[in-house]
Amino acid sequence: MAASLLRRDKKATAAHLKADLNRTDNSSGLRQLQELLDNVLNPEKPAADTEALDWCKYLLAGGDGFEEFCKTVRSYDNATLCGLVWTANFVAYRCRTCGISPCMSLCAECFNNGDHTGHDFNMFRSQAGGACDCGDSNVMRESGFCRRHRLKTGENVPLVPHDLLLMSEMVLPRFIISIIQYLRDGYTEPESATDRDLQKVLQQLEPQISFLEELTKMGGAMRTVLTKILTNQQTFKELSVGQEENVYAKRSYEKYLLALKNSGLVSVEEKGSAGAGPGAADSLAGAGALSLLGAAAAASPDEENKEEDQDGGQCLGQRKRVKLSSSTKDPSIMDTLKHKCFLEELLFWTIKYEFPQKMVTFLLNMLPDQDYKITFTKTFVQHYAFIMKTLMKSHESDTMSNRIVHISVQLFSNEELARHVTEECQLLDIMVTVLLYMMESCLIKSELQDEENNRHVVVNCGEALLKNNTYWPLVSDFINILSHQSVAKRFLEDHSLLMLWMSFVSFFQGMNLNKRELNEHVEFESQTYYAAFAAELEACAQPMWGLLTHCKVKETQEYTKTVVRYCLETLQIWFDAIGFVDEPAPNQVTFHLPLHRYYAMFLSKAVKCQGLDLDSLLPDQEMLMKIMVHPLQIQACLSEIHSNMWVRNGLQIKGQAMTYVQSHFCNSMIDPDIFLLQVCASRLDPDYFISSVFERFKVVDLLTMASQHQNTVLDAEQERPMLEGALTFLVILCSLRIHMGMTDDEILRAEMVSQLCMNDRTHSSLLDLIPENPNPKSGIVPGSCSFEEMLSAVADFKAPVFEPGGSMQQGMYTPKAEVWEKEFDPIMVILRTVYRRDVQSAMDRYSAFLKQSGIHTGNPWPPYKERTPLHPCYRGLVRLLHCKTLHIVIFTLLYKIWMDHQNMSEHVLCMVLYLVELGLDNHMQEDKEDEEPCIEEHCHDSWFPGTSLLSNLHHVIHFVRVRVPETAPEVEKKRERERERETPPSTSAESSSFGQSSRRLTGNWRENLREAQLFSLVAERRRKFQEIINRSSHEASQAVRPKSSSRWHPPGSPPQLVTEILEIRESMLSLLVKLHQKLSAKQNSLSPSWLEEADPAHHAHGDGITAIERILAKAASRSRHSKRCLQEICGRVCPPVTAKKNSPGDKKSMDKEERRQRARERQQKLLAEFASRQKSFMETAMDVESPEAEAAMDVGSAEPLDSEVLYDCVICGQSGPSTEDRPTGLVVLLQASSVLGHRCRSDEAKRLPTSDEEQIFPEDTCGATNDVRLALMQRYFKDSSCLQSVSIGWDGGVYVQTCGHTLHIDCHKSYMESLRNDQVLQGFSVDKGEFTCPLCRQFANSVLPCKPGRGTEAGAWHTPSNKSPATLVKEVGDLQEELGIFPVSTYTESNLTKEMESVIKDIKNATQKKYMDYGKNPGSPDNDFLFMYSVARTNLELELVHRGGNLCSGGASAAAKRSCLNQLFHVLAMHMRLYSIDSAYNPWTRLTQLTQNRESEYGHEERPEVPMLFRDVPSLLIIFVLTMPQPLRKEHFTCIVKVLYTLQYTQALAALSVKFSPEERLAWSNTVAAKKNMPNSEKTWETLLSHVISELTKARGVYESRPEESMLSSSVWSPQSIEFTLQQFCLPFLRLSCLLQHHLYGDNLPGCLVEEEFSLLVGCVGLLPGSAESSSSMNSATCLEWNINPFELLSQWCSELISLAGAPSQQAMTLLVQDPQWAAPRLLQLPDNYNTIFQYYHRKSCSVCNKTPKDPALCLVCGAFVCLKGLCCKQQGICECVLHSQHCGAATGIFLLINASVIIIIRGHRFCLWGSVYLDAHGEEDRDLRRGKPLFLCEERYRVLEQQWVSHTFDHINKRWGPHYNGL
Repeated sequence: MAASLLRRDKKATAAHLKADLNRTDNSSGLRQLQELLDNVLNPEKPAADTEALDWCKYLLAGGDGFEEFCKTVRSYDNATLCGLVWTANFVAYRCRTCGISPCMSLCAECFNNGDHTGHDFNMFRSQAGGACDCGDSNVMRESGFCRRHRLKTGENVPLVPHDLLLMSEMVLPRFIISIIQYLRDGYTEPESATDRDLQKVLQQLEPQISFLEELTKMGGAMRTVLTKILTNQQTFKELSVGQEENVYAKRSYEKYLLALKNSGLVSVEEKGSAGAGPGAADSLAGAGALSLLGAAAAASPDEENKEEDQDGGQCLGQRKRVKLSSSTKDPSIMDTLKHKCFLEELLFWTIKYEFPQKMVTFLLNMLPDQDYKITFTKTFVQHYAFIMKTLMKSHESDTMSNRIVHISVQLFSNEELARHVTEECQLLDIMVTVLLYMMESCLIKSELQDEENNRHVVVNCGEALLKNNTYWPLVSDFINILSHQSVAKRFLEDHSLLMLWMSFVSFFQGMNLNKRELNEHVEFESQTYYAAFAAELEACAQPMWGLLTHCKVKETQEYTKTVVRYCLETLQIWFDAIGFVDEPAPNQVTFHLPLHRYYAMFLSKAVKCQGLDLDSLLPDQEMLMKIMVHPLQIQACLSEIHSNMWVRNGLQIKGQAMTYVQSHFCNSMIDPDIFLLQVCASRLDPDYFISSVFERFKVVDLLTMASQHQNTVLDAEQERPMLEGALTFLVILCSLRIHMGMTDDEILRAEMVSQLCMNDRTHSSLLDLIPENPNPKSGIVPGSCSFEEMLSAVADFKAPVFEPGGSMQQGMYTPKAEVWEKEFDPIMVILRTVYRRDVQSAMDRYSAFLKQSGIHTGNPWPPYKERTPLHPCYRGLVRLLHCKTLHIVIFTLLYKIWMDHQNMSEHVLCMVLYLVELGLDNHMQEDKEDEEPCIEEHCHDSWFPGTSLLSNLHHVIHFVRVRVPETAPEVEKKRERERERETPPSTSAESSSFGQSSRRLTGNWRENLREAQLFSLVAERRRKFQEIINRSSHEASQAVRPKSSSRWHPPGSPPQLVTEILEIRESMLSLLVKLHQKLSAKQNSLSPSWLEEADPAHHAHGDGITAIERILAKAASRSRHSKRCLQEICGRVCPPVTAKKNSPGDKKSMDKEERRQRARERQQKLLAEFASRQKSFMETAMDVESPEAEAAMDVGSAEPLDSEVLYDCVICGQSGPSTEDRPTGLVVLLQASSVLGHRCRSDEAKRLPTSDEEQIFPEDTCGATNDVRLALMQRYFKDSSCLQSVSIGWDGGVYVQTCGHTLHIDCHKSYMESLRNDQVLQGFSVDKGEFTCPLCRQFANSVLPCKPGRGTEAGAWHTPSNKSPATLVKEVGDLQEELGIFPVSTYTESNLTKEMESVIKDIKNATQKKYMDYGKNPGSPDNDFLFMYSVARTNLELELVHRGGNLCSGGASAAAKRSCLNQLFHVLAMHMRLYSIDSAYNPWTRLTQLTQNRESEYGHEERPEVPMLFRDVPSLLIIFVLTMPQPLRKEHFTCIVKVLYTLQYTQALAALSVKFSPEERLAWSNTVAAKKNMPNSEKTWETLLSHVISELTKARGVYESRPEESMLSSSVWSPQSIEFTLQQFCLPFLRLSCLLQHHLYGDNLPGCLVEEEFSLLVGCVGLLPGSAESSSSMNSATCLEWNINPFELLSQWCSELISLAGAPSQQAMTLLVQDPQWAAPRLLQLPDNYNTIFQYYHRKSCSVCNKTPKDPALCLVCGAFVCLKGLCCKQQGICECVLHSQHCGAATGIFLLINASVIIIIRGHRFCLWGSVYLDAHGEEDRDLRRGKPLFLCEERYRVLEQQWVSHTFDHINKRWGPHYNGL
């Protein structure tokens, strides 16, 4: 039966079966169909057999064609979602204004059809693939839907007819099972097959899967059918397991079971129905989560639940199980997986095959179907753990990650769906567990603190899992679902989950531990820190920010409390595990403390947003002391790293220090750390805290009054930076308010100001540098005030400026003046700088502002900034500033600075003063103003009576006991004193003069503090904390000493320490006053009356003097007592006692400082001088604008007339003339140029096509027109004559330019040798003769010899003679005969001639062969001749273009840079003298004599010469000038110009007459005929015109050929318009002659108005007798000078045409109509919006290979569309862009890269990135379209580009060139 069906026609069979199945009794139809399908879809056939696919198509269509069937089904499409799925690299859009989820994206079509004007959107290139969300109101706002999806199309779609999809429902299940069976068959386990060729299996299945994909695109109706099939459990059961008789199906099913088993999964049947675990009544229904333990799933529940603490004794690298408490997880469902429908098994195989793209696309294409979406999401969650395992094993984890996220982001971005799955399938449990298991695979023992007994485990950052970021798909899914409030709340309510999460976070606590290398440099610098920082940010911080966004209101207080509680518990477990007691291990640091940071951030939120009381969330004092240790350790280590103490650990440790504060990390790392330290400081005893800080920073030893001390832990040169670090840290700690009371807006403002103060910033770099708050994915900086408003409040926009020679600038934002004045905050800057130089940069900019605004001219100090008030919770922080320990430190440091002790610096003083001022500005609340506070009983403190800074300021300290080395000067002095008389009472310990009993005996502070602290911390558990801190006696510290000394004393015997008593008798106030004197270097700088007029407000900006004055004024105004003391001190001011007390060492160091200062000043002076010299050099040598007459180095134009020109050689520096033997040359750059060839007639630039309708026609360009003209001539005329009748070089002509510097040619050769040997080459190739000018570094590639003798043809050659025109004409004719005679004899080979020959060779090599060979026989002399004079022509024409196309601007034109035309002409003339012009054909005779008709001379076999009327006049001029003996007399030159003008004029008349209509021609010839005999008639155009018309009428084909054209020009010609046309026709010739005369004879070019140009030029070239009036109503004919009868000459010229007028040469007549006028060369006109270009071109296919290029590019000169780097279009090993640059621009190409918006320039064998002409709204480029903001054409930039192209200056202006090796 089936066999017979198979033989029949498929279409008929399908129709027949459909009919059978439509009957009510369809059993026979069913049977037939099943048999047919059994046969067709037999899985034993190879998958690649397409027969089956064809059958399916026909069967589905049920007798129709498949195409029609598709159309019909589409008409029933009821989908309201777009759902278009795309893969990586697709260009999509994201609109933040319309998006509800941050992952929302739209396809280009939906985006362009929606209205997003004014929205915050960007275009982006998809990394992992995605799908269009248009129409999905869960993900985006409906206002953003496009026109198509805005209408709910579902309602008005008709119902699907019953029979349409009947066949599909029958056939597709069989089709799908056949695919599944192929997949089962093809799969091999990785172990069994060495080469797992999964790709092959997939390739064979490609057509089948594509067919499924096609079905999904048929719309909603078909998707419904597919969903039914994919989710129907009954069908699956029947088909998957297979009926009894179907052996194959059974075997296939067994393979499937095996695959499950190998994946560590057990199918439910084998397991038996496992009961739910204890207490898991709410556990997963049915399928449940699957095995996470993999093959190791045998772990019994009780084994899994072992407490963490019990497995402490594990060896390294052994896996550590994570406890899963059985009450929440049901172990029986961890390792089971049952597939109940096609969809589930399809997903299983999709995972097994590592997510093949086609399968992913098919599964996603189905998502618009709601039922499918829910089922699929559940299935995905059910397979989640399995996905993780496959991912970890995969070799292609990157690709696989992208595909996973491609799917998951579509499912989890939808809050409805995410909540549903969380409730039904326990998504959160699964995710957290999966993450835990994933990280468990790479745990190692932590070595932090107690290396031997450490029981904590951390992730190993060197593992591939972390290094390659393999975890990111899972983490990003987790972050994604936490962004939904409903899901996050479930997470925060589930305590067991939180506990699990905390244990996950603790895996990262203390990872990547650094140990300081003390001996030799570390051998191998590991780069694991990248992985560590990325892991903490992505796996810990981002989920934390996600959770924090949901803890913003009072109602969520409970959540915060829970999280904080668990943080503390986990921290406590951690401290126990690492064996931490009280001291951090020395020389260790880890930057990763995520638990601390969780705790800190939740504390901050609790206080800021939820109104919780801080104390209710804080642990006891002991725990706080522990918590503070590690963050403090990081701060100290930052300082150590910057003090070069970690230098032996390599650069990577610096990298860590930078990353820690870098903008993307700082708000998740340093900010929470500092906040946590602030919290600790506000709650702990301030004395304890301050002493801990100085101890951690290792500078305790330094804080002694003695001038010498021993530091057991620091080298001398590290003391100063460490002290500065400690003080700066304290300042930051006391003044930073980011989490302590600032609003979000204030924070944003402070961040913005600090970034702008470091440097002007572009908008995008600002966005990047400002730490975003919560979810980095959202891209929106939160806060009530938007980023833009804030930016405009603090900064001014500096629009980009464009100097043609300058670098491309971007739009920048720069701080407003009032920001510098009031808001510049150096402390914030220090906190936020990655590089230390940025702090300096901010200070330099600040001082520049102060100078400019006249506020302060000196070297300013960082300004002090008032702070926002503290949040009441944190008031305790102020106690730090009011504690005795800090005051003692301040006092000591002020004293040391005043005494010039070593290692003090301005920065130390600055920070000390900052602390004092902070203390004055933040009083303690309980202060009673001006009463001496009573001394608390338990404080036997001998330094200061109380803790208030105000009262301690004026407390005088008389004596201090110090411990000093025996060798110190203090000891010497004491001995002297003893010798003299009695000693001061040393036993007065009870007097308040010095602190015997104080534990803060300033002597050997390190010991005392160290002991006091050890002592206090150990005893803390026994006694009340407060007492211990304040009760410590000398004996007690003695008792603990042995332990510490054994630990700290280095081997070797330092000098003994002895106790000495110093007499001080100062208070802080008096020290400040003395420092003021010292800084101002005046004895009594402060008069007693000074205080009366002092006002702190005046002193906001300034240096140290101002700062001290401000502090004193504040102190005086806050306390009367201080004021009294101050007045007293100022009254009895005495000079500082320095000289005596100074030890010689200190004196030296002071001198050193001074010497350094002086050296610095000297250096500045030198630099300034150098800069000014350089500037003047730049002005003389490189001034681009200077007219050549003024340039000092210009080639001889300013020399006296007769003397020889002297040249300076820039290499050897000698000056002298150029001689035959030692010629001098000009440094020149020869480059081929097609700029002239791209000129068009119209001034309007051509538009770049942006749709299929528009096109560019290249036929009308100058190059194309001239090519056509030459080709036409060569068809009819003699070749050698043709080659003298035109110029070439419009395309590929050689342009010569110079920087104006000269050098001896032999010097140049040795210079080239040295370059060749010097291998460090910068982007140019010495072998090709390239070099840079030794003086100005301009790029060059040849040297043009200067001819010996005078500069310009001067003297006798200038004097006009009174010879008659006829004589001159004869003389010119004679001169042309004397070809052999040349002043430099060509026969003797001198050095000069050799060089000239080599330059000619260079010139020929500068362009391609095809641009030189235009003749019939390449390489012939005629060809060479043509090329040579065309070089001259090209250079003249280009100079004209640079002068703006006319000579109106006169000599001093900006574009006419230094010119080398004179030298060039000389070289060319010498070369051309080698060719002779056959005198018989010499055009001069035909211009000046009437010749007999020479028809007889050449027979018919040879072609005629080119008629004079067809010849190009400027070419003739150049030929004459170059072939006549040099130097040419000016009168001869003028004579040539006059004669040629007559020819040009006649050509103008002829061309004009062709444009007339026949009637007009008749009229003109008749009216004028009568006037012919009038005198001077040859000087009027009327007579000449009529003569030309009557002559040319004789020649057939001149006038008849174009009837249609004459019809077009219906306008009547008036005499004025005729005169104007004639002038315009002759202008180009006149301009060229004038320019040539200017270069040969040095005549000046006067400027004029455009209207007067003609008359001016005519006068210039000497065509006008001086008497004639020069007015704009000039008559062009009056300039004609005929030296024979004009009418006869005209007739002769016209007769040359008559002889041609045979039938075949009709075309030749078109040569008459030439138009010499060309507009300036322009690049294409680009559309204003870049999107227009991008949308049209980025998907356009290449015309050569018909593929869509990976990197499409556009030529901006001609609009060609090319493949950049495309191998598809490579020819002879040269890629398409380089090839095109050779065709289109003679090796200069300007290409716009479509996908990057940048322009690249190809010049010869090099290329460079030029920049972009499209900028965004903030004046910034967007290279590679990374930001995807709308871009607009920047006209100025485009003009600069065009100007560089026209002036050929790419080589000079762009600096970064590289070779392209033909690969672009």
